Amino acid sequence: MADATDDRLRLLIERIERLEEEKKGIAEDIRDVYSEAKAVGYDAKIMRQIVRLRKMKPDDRSEQEMILDTYKAALGMM
Repeated sequence: MADATDDRLRLLIERIERLEEEKKGIAEDIRDVYSEAKAVGYDAKIMRQIVRLRKMKPDDRSEQEMILDTYKAALGMM
């Protein structure tokens, strides 16, 4: 029984390692796209914020924007 368990564990670990490598490659691709955007004049920092906001549920995004506006108003930034 231990051999089957050992094999299963090894296969799971190898699968995780492959996925980690793919993730690393994807992260590099994403960095390349941001670099390309920056090279043609886009602000990569703002693009990252937009991507983060687009991932959010609309209600969560609205709530965050309302809170941000409240804080900005309290600090005289509006």
